[in-house]
Amino acid sequence: MGRPRLSGGSCQSALGPAHRLPPALAPGQPRDNLCPLSLRDDLCAVAKMALSRLGCGRGGLHGGLLGVGPVTVPASWLRRVLRAPEPVPAWRALRHPACCLSTKTNPKAILAAVVSQFKYANGKYESFLERTFPRFYVLYSTFLKGCRTLFSEAKEIRRIKLNMSLKKIDFHQLPYREMERLRQFRRDLIKAIPIGLLALPPFANYLIFLLMYLFPRQLLIRHFWTPKQQFEFLNIYHGMRREVYPEIIDGLEQVTRFIADQQLRDQMQELCTKVQSGSHPEVAKLLAVRSLFVGHPLGLQRLRVWQVKALSRVLFLTPHLPIFVLRYRLRSHMLELQHLDQAMLKLGVSELSEEEVKMACYVRGLNSTHLSSSECQKWLKQWAKLSCELKDSEVSLLAHSMVLLSTNYLGAKE
Repeated sequence: MGRPRLSGGSCQSALGPAHRLPPALAPGQPRDNLCPLSLRDDLCAVAKMALSRLGCGRGGLHGGLLGVGPVTVPASWLRRVLRAPEPVPAWRALRHPACCLSTKTNPKAILAAVVSQFKYANGKYESFLERTFPRFYVLYSTFLKGCRTLFSEAKEIRRIKLNMSLKKIDFHQLPYREMERLRQFRRDLIKAIPIGLLALPPFANYLIFLLMYLFPRQLLIRHFWTPKQQFEFLNIYHGMRREVYPEIIDGLEQVTRFIADQQLRDQMQELCTKVQSGSHPEVAKLLAVRSLFVGHPLGLQRLRVWQVKALSRVLFLTPHLPIFVLRYRLRSHMLELQHLDQAMLKLGVSELSEEEVKMACYVRGLNSTHLSSSECQKWLKQWAKLSCELKDSEVSLLAHSMVLLSTNYLGAKE
């Protein structure tokens, strides 16, 4: 069966009375008032397209397979099919491409747009808090800053631990700054774990937040302290450990009476008297009596219970533990400080920042909140010189030196 052709009559039947095509040109008839041939072909082609869009095949013009003859299509259908597309509204053209949920849109562009809108809204919210609630804004900004700092520090600790595992190195082989970060992070973690456990029960976190607001020194770690709170809390903690300084010095003077060597007894008596009178001892005077702090009577294993507890308070260690645990913790912390001192000398005290210098002095028994950076550096060099001269068995002298070197240092007394 041949391919059906579209005749003029069929076109007229298909287009209906509203779209009648002019009849074929008879021989000798003038062509002025008739539709040109090219226009008639174009209209037929348009009719074909319209009928195909409506579901009619080429055979549909003559009835298709049903054989019912030509099919008349209403003019309203053709007008609906052939009408020009509606213009796009102006507001839709002005929309940002990232706001259109299209499968062709780049997901990164959508994410960037969402993050940008979030930052803008957060900035507006923070400016509102700063204007309306300035005191609450200080706490809010400190909390956000503390979270960011804690998160970045956790990532740094993970990197250090991974590096230690890959290179198979120990804690004392790390650079100074990495050793100090690990040491401080462990102490912060010990303080934060009980708070996290108390917040596990349902609705207990609201109570924890209230307690953290009321008791920030006891419950919050240093990342969530404001600068004013940090200055205040460091002075409070130093005042707590300074209470045992006279007790430790009096204990040394009492033990001096039982020293058999006359020369060592006189040197130790002179050292205690000098500190009690308000003078600052020299490092050479401390090294001269180092043998007394190895075995009897001032070795770490020979110290009395009250002396061990007092030294534990100087290092901010709890004294409410069995005596063998206190001795072990005191020894491990002093060896850790000794390794830190060796790494610090390798780096150079002058290479430390002002904050690092003051924190290093504070950890070693000196209240550095009222001292300048140069005074802290001078004291820290004296301490490092003493620490690197001592052996592991002489850590008792290093622990007592935290009191002897910091009690009367220039500007350390409040």
